[in-house]
Amino acid sequence: MEKSVVDELVAIFGKEHVLTANEDMIAYSYDAAHAEIKPEAVVFATTTEQVSQLMKLAYRENIPVTPRGQGSGLSGGSIPLQQGIVLAMDRMTRVIEFDPSNRLITVEAGITTSDIDPIVAEANLFYPPDPGSVAFSTIGGNIAENAGGLRGLKYGVTKDYVQMMKVVLPQGDIVTLGSKCVKHVAGFNTEAIFVGSEGLLGIMTEVTLSLLPIPQHRESALAIFDSLDNAAQTVSDIIAAGVTPSTMEFMDNETINAIQNFKDCGLPRDAQAVLLIETDGEENSAKAEMAKIDEVVRSNNATEFSIAKTTEDRDKLFAGRRVALNALASVKPNLILEDATVMRSKLPEMVRGIIDIAERHQVKVGIFGHAGDGNLHPTFLLDMKDEDEKARTDEAVKELFQLAIDLDGTISGEHGIGLEKKPFLMNQIGGAGIKLLQDIKMTLDPKNLLNPGKMFDMPQQV
Repeated sequence: MEKSVVDELVAIFGKEHVLTANEDMIAYSYDAAHAEIKPEAVVFATTTEQVSQLMKLAYRENIPVTPRGQGSGLSGGSIPLQQGIVLAMDRMTRVIEFDPSNRLITVEAGITTSDIDPIVAEANLFYPPDPGSVAFSTIGGNIAENAGGLRGLKYGVTKDYVQMMKVVLPQGDIVTLGSKCVKHVAGFNTEAIFVGSEGLLGIMTEVTLSLLPIPQHRESALAIFDSLDNAAQTVSDIIAAGVTPSTMEFMDNETINAIQNFKDCGLPRDAQAVLLIETDGEENSAKAEMAKIDEVVRSNNATEFSIAKTTEDRDKLFAGRRVALNALASVKPNLILEDATVMRSKLPEMVRGIIDIAERHQVKVGIFGHAGDGNLHPTFLLDMKDEDEKARTDEAVKELFQLAIDLDGTISGEHGIGLEKKPFLMNQIGGAGIKLLQDIKMTLDPKNLLNPGKMFDMPQQV
């Protein structure tokens, strides 16, 4: 990178907030699942105005910019594919305003998701989106990927809680989108375009999020099955019975044993599958819903159904689910984690299809995920250095995506497209769908400087 550009970056951010040495930038050259590509510089923003000045510089000099939170993404979204500048947002962590009367909180995009609940809990409120990376992922990253999580079945995903945002556009203009009002139809629903945009259209610096009252009571239970099919069918039957649990998580035998080897959470090693289920709300209502779930679970031949008696018992069960990915990562040198999603009624077919794919290609897979909203995480375990195993796994992943599409599902429920699923997006939305995305990108970012090469190629790159 030219010295004059580096000097201008130092003038904008301060010398201590600009990295250019290769060894200093290694940590900003990969995400949670993808190999490194080193940028030419890393800058750390602390104000919206700095981000605006950066984009004006980048636009003038035609330099690609890749926004980044904590790098916990799983689809390659924060990798600087065309090098350029990585814009690290994780130092923008201020709480700008907490408005309990209107159940709103306005924060900078770099605040960690888990930092919100301790702030708002004093007013008996909580922020419902609960991604598996809640302890370290940033709000900006959650919005960029439209993150889901364990509570998605009942409470929805990130997009359902974004009220307003401040965005820096590719040319450096600063715009405020949305409203703090519950009802708002002044102009296009532009803020929605940026939710799930994976950093391709603009850089969110401040966001206003809606909150909900903390439920009075919760019931947590573990259902154990000796059949994967019975466990999957139970999920569909619980929803059909008119019950909406706040959480309904699925783990198969491979995942259970990986967790137990990684950390003893009291899960049954001989079970073919377990469901971790929680209801919440007014106490009588939460207990009544769990009683209905008990009936459905037993009608599907569960071998055991137990309700946690203490908070400690409940936390131990959820701790197992929280470490599922780390546990599976310890089984083999590498893993490929997917998030193909189907409608809940298609979940039994999806689980059977995944098992069939794994058996035909002779690959090892662990299945866990948010079964209540049809969002599974088939995790292929392999050694990338074994070329034959890698080739078989790649074929299995391709078939997984097609299976989801054939079942009227989607290739990504919450991780995003990024680099990981870019080759498969055409299969889901078609040529006209890709062109629509390209047209929106071209309108907002005509030089293709923001996170280029992710999600889809622009026409001049094809």
